[in-house]
Amino acid sequence: MKTTIQEQDCNMVAILEGSLDTAAAPETEKAMSPLNDVEGKDIIIDCTGLEYISSAGLRIFLGILQNAEEKGGHVYISNINEDVRGVFAITGFNNIFEFK
Repeated sequence: MKTTIQEQDCNMVAILEGSLDTAAAPETEKAMSPLNDVEGKDIIIDCTGLEYISSAGLRIFLGILQNAEEKGGHVYISNINEDVRGVFAITGFNNIFEFK
């Protein structure tokens, strides 16, 4: 699992590549922790290269969303594939997140 955080067009973007399963979750959570300090910018989680997400990965996304909302920010999920979208739908997370 590879995680890259960068600033693009006044937004903070997390680019995810690989499978965000239970084994990869601790490292990914650590790599995404700078997003918890973001204020005044939207957060975009770019899932172009995300092949799979487990409940542990969903928990990371939820934590980022809750933290951003506390600071008045927004989190968007972009470029999600059909398999990952299915996980979001089954768990109801498609009603919690905004998609681009």
